[in-house]
Amino acid sequence: MAADSDPESDVFEITDFTTASEWERFISRVEEVLNEWKLIGTTVNKKIEKGEYTSGTWEEKTVEISFADFKFSITHHYLKQELSEKPENEEVEEDAFPSAMQDLLCMNNDFPPRAHCLVRWYGIREFVVISPSANSDAVISESKCNLLLSSISISLGNTGCQVPLFVQIQQKWRRMYVGECQGPGVRTDFEMVHLRKVPNQYNHLSGLLDVFKSKISCPLTHLPPINISIRFTYILQDWQQYSWPQQPPDFDTLLSGEVGGVEFGKLPFGACEDPISELHLSTTWPQLSEGIVVDNDVYSDLDPVQAPHWSVRVRKAENPQCLLGDFLHEFFKLCCRKESTEEILGRSSLEDDGKENNEISHALSKLTEPTTVPIPKLSVSNMVHSARKRIRRRRRVEESPLSNEVLNSILLYLFPDAADKHIDAVETKQTVNTDHEDYKLCNQFKSSPADSLTYKLALCLCLVNFYHGGVKGVAHLWQEFVLEMRYRWENNILITGLAGGTPDLRCCLLHQKLQMLNCCIERKKARDDGKRSNSTNSGLTSGTTERKVSSSENGKVTQEVWGSEDRKEKGEVAQGKSWDSWSDSEDEFFECLSDTEELKENVQDRGKDGMPNEGKEGSGCDAPQQKPEGRLYQHAKLTLLHTGEPLYIPVTQEPAPMTEDLLEEQSEVLAKLGTSAEGAHLRARMQSACLLSDMESFKAANPGCCLEDFVRWYSPRDYVEEEVFGDDGKAVTRGELSARMKIPGNMWVEAWETAKPSPARRQRRLFDDTREAEKVLHYLAVQKPADLTQHLLPCIIHAAILKVKEEESVENIASVRKEIQQIVSHACKLLRHSNSDYKKLEEIINEIMAVETVIARARSLKAKFGIGKCEEQDDKEELEKFVISLLEEPEVTVIGAGRGPAGRIIHKLFVNAQRLAESTDEAAVMTPLDDEPGKLGSAEERKPNLASNSEFPSPAGREVILRAVVSRPAPYSRPLPQRMFCVLMKDDFRLAGAFAADTSFF
Repeated sequence: MAADSDPESDVFEITDFTTASEWERFISRVEEVLNEWKLIGTTVNKKIEKGEYTSGTWEEKTVEISFADFKFSITHHYLKQELSEKPENEEVEEDAFPSAMQDLLCMNNDFPPRAHCLVRWYGIREFVVISPSANSDAVISESKCNLLLSSISISLGNTGCQVPLFVQIQQKWRRMYVGECQGPGVRTDFEMVHLRKVPNQYNHLSGLLDVFKSKISCPLTHLPPINISIRFTYILQDWQQYSWPQQPPDFDTLLSGEVGGVEFGKLPFGACEDPISELHLSTTWPQLSEGIVVDNDVYSDLDPVQAPHWSVRVRKAENPQCLLGDFLHEFFKLCCRKESTEEILGRSSLEDDGKENNEISHALSKLTEPTTVPIPKLSVSNMVHSARKRIRRRRRVEESPLSNEVLNSILLYLFPDAADKHIDAVETKQTVNTDHEDYKLCNQFKSSPADSLTYKLALCLCLVNFYHGGVKGVAHLWQEFVLEMRYRWENNILITGLAGGTPDLRCCLLHQKLQMLNCCIERKKARDDGKRSNSTNSGLTSGTTERKVSSSENGKVTQEVWGSEDRKEKGEVAQGKSWDSWSDSEDEFFECLSDTEELKENVQDRGKDGMPNEGKEGSGCDAPQQKPEGRLYQHAKLTLLHTGEPLYIPVTQEPAPMTEDLLEEQSEVLAKLGTSAEGAHLRARMQSACLLSDMESFKAANPGCCLEDFVRWYSPRDYVEEEVFGDDGKAVTRGELSARMKIPGNMWVEAWETAKPSPARRQRRLFDDTREAEKVLHYLAVQKPADLTQHLLPCIIHAAILKVKEEESVENIASVRKEIQQIVSHACKLLRHSNSDYKKLEEIINEIMAVETVIARARSLKAKFGIGKCEEQDDKEELEKFVISLLEEPEVTVIGAGRGPAGRIIHKLFVNAQRLAESTDEAAVMTPLDDEPGKLGSAEERKPNLASNSEFPSPAGREVILRAVVSRPAPYSRPLPQRMFCVLMKDDFRLAGAFAADTSFF
């Protein structure tokens, strides 16, 4: 205790009042931000033009600041304007009002349709807001509000900033702001009142004028006239008298036999519900004085029909259900499915009957296996086996996702040649108009041409996925499609809807595969037709290709109708073909029948090194004793160098067509050979198969030819000719091979020495159509629904854009055309790659859906405004422009107000809706609606909030702007602008006042 009482042991504390407090640091930080944004001093701004707040560009920048541990965001909002140019000798007035105080009286931008709430309430073009951060609590207590208000007042005074500075208080949903603006000798206080209910004494203009006068009045002076701007907003929600023009598709008859296959090629379009939910009509009286208008609790002069200005905005339904968008989204969802077709449909009893028939992928090995004469296929046991399979199919019809009727309609749409059994396969081959704009779009998207089989298949799968069984229906249809492809291959029936020629690498891979299969069918058919050219039995393409398209007695449609049973039971289809068409050797494939002795001789003549017996001369010439074969026609000019005989163009094999995946595989194989000399030599030999075949054909057609003869025809640039003078002085033309042909080890020389005279019909096929067709069929069979969707998604997007373009051409909306161009550009960049980003693909689908929604809104508005029934052309054009403006602009001025074409229609809409609301159900049924506008010039008393017989409902919102220039706070103070904005709604009452005071003479 003694130690505690010792004076020396007491701690002496010194409070340093020069240290900055948290409040001072906050004020300092606000001043720093104002300096960084260069908001210090006086700025000269251009005069605000009418409508600039709506059409101009608003920008903002935000900085995070803190008051102790409380986070605030300080944001600068401003209208982007060019600084006004003033003469150099002109100086800014020292006592000029800040721009914000001048904006309080500006009437060019009253009631802007799209702006910050402070811009609408006070009409200012630039301001700074301090508000709590997103994760911070609201500033509710009065002491904190006053502390913040003091902080901004000090900051404005220290920096000389003339931009209004606001602080957000109370809960954010209330949008409560208090603020201040300081200028040379003046200060404007921004105050606000917010209530849930409108007080009865302030529910009209008279009460609001009393509030405004009490706030700005000076007892020693008479108040000047007050300028009044009023806007009433009416909402039309009842569209019962106007039906929604979009008729949803009839789901029951869409795929029935009555409609037929025509409907399968059309994507649905339009909204299933009205995309326009409300119409907001704003009637405005821009400049009124207190003595002109009367609006109190018993009487009102404010008749909306007589308002000088009308403006309309529409409230759009959020995410309306659109048919095309739903189709695309549901089809896109298949990309995420991982099940295979077998897992989706279940392993069928057909696959359990025998392992030798359950895998299509083993078809090639089955074909190349040495077998005996297939007589057992005609045995009794085989017939019983087929009968059992047919019975099982009939039992499983009810389990199929697609009914017989639907499946037959789809297959008829995809394969129209199946409807007429007499159509020749050659005639079913279609060509595509490459000059059409849609074809160019196909190449950009890497999809497939419109009206091609791949394109139709994509549309059918999309429709089946949406209406018939989802992924199961897709798997079922795809299974039937693969079976049809195999049937056509086995029976030499060309696939319809595919352009001729080699696979088009500009199209999707699935389209290339189908084109490859068509090439195989075409070459196989030509080979088989050539073998039977001397035979009278040519019924392969007539008798054996007859198929029934629909039959009530059939079991499962996919096998019975489309030839699965025909393939098994009609053994003569496979047995009737020559054994050469399947080939009995794994190494040699010949194009047509040849003599057995010649065949054996040719095989024996080909040695291990590939050297022919004929070409052993040092000059590289073939023996002239050979009989010429495989000549196409005689060359017009060239003759053989050694014999002088005419040079004949040989019949050559066409190069093997390839799809893009095969090209990639070939490139990978060639790249793996490396860069060594041996690898380069092997790579060259692999790439010279076509060259070797052409050389053999050339030798067979031109006995006694040499390499120089071949080069002169095949590659003229590699044979150099020059004129030389002989002994007799005459000019003689002599030629020789080019330098690159003389390089030791040249592949052309080696190939020429290896080649033996052999016409194209007896050569090994460069393109093995049997093997390639089986590879394509296997590729198709193993595709999962997800893989199939990825292949066909470019086609669906292509079809959707064509549909949107078609619908837009009817409505003629410029903004939609621009949006479609952007979608096309975006899709072109994305769909060129095989592995596209799913999220970006979904963005494209959402963009297409947005365009569909805009077009649906345009149709809804055109139907409501009766544009199609308008008789006068001028009025029709004006209404069309009005509707398009409603879609593109936030608010549209009605030309002529209630007396213009659009105004009369809007008036009629409100009159009919009001009569429906006021009448009983019986009266509404018995009494027809008035199709003509009511009398507009009546002088009867109309109180919007009280009148029961009004042609308009009670206004949903009333806005009043009161302005005056008053000397405050003393009679001798400078006249300063005063403004109060009033909002009266059912559950919202707000007064936002800006009251200026003179700080020099008070």
